[in-house]
Amino acid sequence: MKNKKYSPHPLPLSTWRGALCHSVTTTLAGVRFSFLLFLAFTACSNNPSTTTEAQAPAPAAKQIQIPDFNADSAYNITKAQVDFGPRMPNTKQHDACGRYIISEIKQYCKDVTIQKCDVKGYDGTILHSENIIANFYPEKKTHIMLCAHWDTRPWADQDTQPNWHKPILGANDGASGVAVLIELARHIAAQQPNVGITMIFLDAEDYGAPEFTEQRDEDSYALGTQYWAKSINPDKYFADYGILLDMVGGKDPRFMMEGVSMEYAPGPMKYVWDKAASLGYGDMFIAKTTSPIIDDHVYVNRIARIPTLDIVDYDANRHHGFPDTWHTLKDNMDNIDKATLKAVGQTLLAVIYGEKGTE
Repeated sequence: MKNKKYSPHPLPLSTWRGALCHSVTTTLAGVRFSFLLFLAFTACSNNPSTTTEAQAPAPAAKQIQIPDFNADSAYNITKAQVDFGPRMPNTKQHDACGRYIISEIKQYCKDVTIQKCDVKGYDGTILHSENIIANFYPEKKTHIMLCAHWDTRPWADQDTQPNWHKPILGANDGASGVAVLIELARHIAAQQPNVGITMIFLDAEDYGAPEFTEQRDEDSYALGTQYWAKSINPDKYFADYGILLDMVGGKDPRFMMEGVSMEYAPGPMKYVWDKAASLGYGDMFIAKTTSPIIDDHVYVNRIARIPTLDIVDYDANRHHGFPDTWHTLKDNMDNIDKATLKAVGQTLLAVIYGEKGTE
């Protein structure tokens, strides 16, 4: 992720389904009976259930119970990824973690696609990468896209100078978002929501030009996302809106209404933040707009044209906006908080199961 302001290109929201209000008015027509008693008696005798059926209440709509997000499970999935070590493309650790993610998501989803993509890094290195895509209930007419990146940064360029060339473990910056998605998948498979869900585990996100070089190429980040966004056929795939998770497991997070998200997906963002507040997480999900940043959602909005918001731990009032573990060797399991994982996961379950869907 790049801590840099971004001026988004004007782009109308293709679709945004907010909370829809439906009103149904039922009118009962009056019935005129003959004044002849025997005809009235005959009519009632031949149709003994007419009055009962007309007055019978309509069956109640099936209530969907919002599941309880398991933060312990999400924590363990985060740790399982970190245990592989740093997970940069072109490494054995990266490949092993990819197989782990595929194995986990296939437990809950039959429709899993591995999109292999060779992308060129800022330094010319060809990165052998994989976007892992899972589709739940594709027959639904309303769809939400959820995504997170699973690779880690090769350089701790925000650490002290002796650590600049050391790779990070990426417990928060990468693994936490993946863990939340996999735990969500378990619930979505067990209890069908009213909407279809696409989960994308994005690769080659964090190979952007390090701070200690003279290169300042914002598009050197989110390479897997750019590849995916350019590859989709809008006539065959479209989500009503998307939600990106990035650094969603740290201590004392500040999930603010990030600027690019508010430019492209203000309705979905307000919907998510309102859900968080209703669950008592308003101290983490702060309803205040902050400056825009470069992250995967920029390319989903700009290229794929899917209105997408970013749940990211970012506050422009901090030294560099992100938590102090960002792109440092401190991004390890010591700084993962189950309470944060719970807040994000439970909010997303409320969002998913709060959707009415369309027939």
